[in-house]
Amino acid sequence: MTPGKTRLTAVLALACALLVPAGPALAFQADEWGFRGLLRDGAKQPVSGAVVEVRDDGDDVVGTDTTDAKGRWEVIPVDGPGTYTISIDTSDATGHFAGDTFEVDKELVESPSTLPVLNVVISTTESTQQVASFGDRFAQRAVSGFNLGLLIAIAAIGLSLVFGTSRFTNFAHGENVTFGGLMGFVLAYLAGLPLLVAAGIATVLGAAFGYAQDVTLWRPLRRRGVSLVTLMIASIGISLAIRSLYQFFFGNAARGMTAESWGTVTLGPVVLPATSYASMGISVVVLVAIGIWLKYGRIGKATRAISNNSALAATSGVDVDRVTRIVWTLSGALAALSGVLLGVFNQVSFDMGFNLLLLMFAGVILGGLGTAFGTLAGSIVVGVCTEILVLWIPADMKYVGGLAVLVAVLLVRPQGIFGRRERIG
Repeated sequence: MTPGKTRLTAVLALACALLVPAGPALAFQADEWGFRGLLRDGAKQPVSGAVVEVRDDGDDVVGTDTTDAKGRWEVIPVDGPGTYTISIDTSDATGHFAGDTFEVDKELVESPSTLPVLNVVISTTESTQQVASFGDRFAQRAVSGFNLGLLIAIAAIGLSLVFGTSRFTNFAHGENVTFGGLMGFVLAYLAGLPLLVAAGIATVLGAAFGYAQDVTLWRPLRRRGVSLVTLMIASIGISLAIRSLYQFFFGNAARGMTAESWGTVTLGPVVLPATSYASMGISVVVLVAIGIWLKYGRIGKATRAISNNSALAATSGVDVDRVTRIVWTLSGALAALSGVLLGVFNQVSFDMGFNLLLLMFAGVILGGLGTAFGTLAGSIVVGVCTEILVLWIPADMKYVGGLAVLVAVLLVRPQGIFGRRERIG
């Protein structure tokens, strides 16, 4: 086996080793009966903060959940096949509903053609409630978009720093985000650790994963003088391989990050789970810390120097290899943290990072390639526009709307928000 294949095997083995302990538990989860649903209002917009209660035919409560910012909820497990009553209480939900509790009956049927977990889409129009005003929905979407933008920024800054120091686009960066989400799920949901503790451990594991990737694969390839195009293609192949591993061990189903409930918080017309506000607070603290490190820290200054001109930085005494290795480690940690917070914001799935990858690229390009501060601004613009556009376009197309904003801005300012205009030719 060649050294290159040996190093690639080592990286994949690390991912396997961290996922294998959760394999049997994840497989067991897939065989349990239950409900997973989406709650929408009369305008087909997600309703967050509603309390969902599932009762069996004996009127005994078998499980409760609170809808997240996407209107998603799940109650798993339940007792098995049978008729269940799903009760929806929107007293604290977004949109200032009338506070009525309405019920729908759903049946779980055991047959070879059905899955044990039933996906349910429920509309508030099944009750007598009123749809929220446009202003309330706009405020709700703007805050959710700001939260999404911060999550994109945390992951995208790592991607931008890697591009600045290694000079190639890492298409496997989305799998680092997924790695953090899966580790958070294993620690918080399966191991039962508090969410904040699980997030911290997952971030450390993500840093180790990023370090292992650089030491075993990317640094040897750089030293051999492999072209940037070859590195980019290699990153695509690694992305496909790691994502297949995630799918094998985790399965196709999306799951909630944790059974831990922090309740909801109402600020004027905006009602979000308390975890979303905590996520925004953590994101702001981390982004400010990264900004201070880049501007005043010795390694941060060296990182910016390498990003501007690596040859000149090397002649000035900067250890380019060491700084690049630190950047890969930091990038893995930020991606893992973003994955945990994204799993709280949405749900955890084997392709969650891959789905976010285009938005990360959009944030990096919109802010200006290789500029960390520009990436922050670009990511927030992409996140806010992605969520607000749902007021006019179907929710399934919101990522298309966010990328359309990217194209529109680049037509006016090709170098991005903070990018420098350069002469070519």
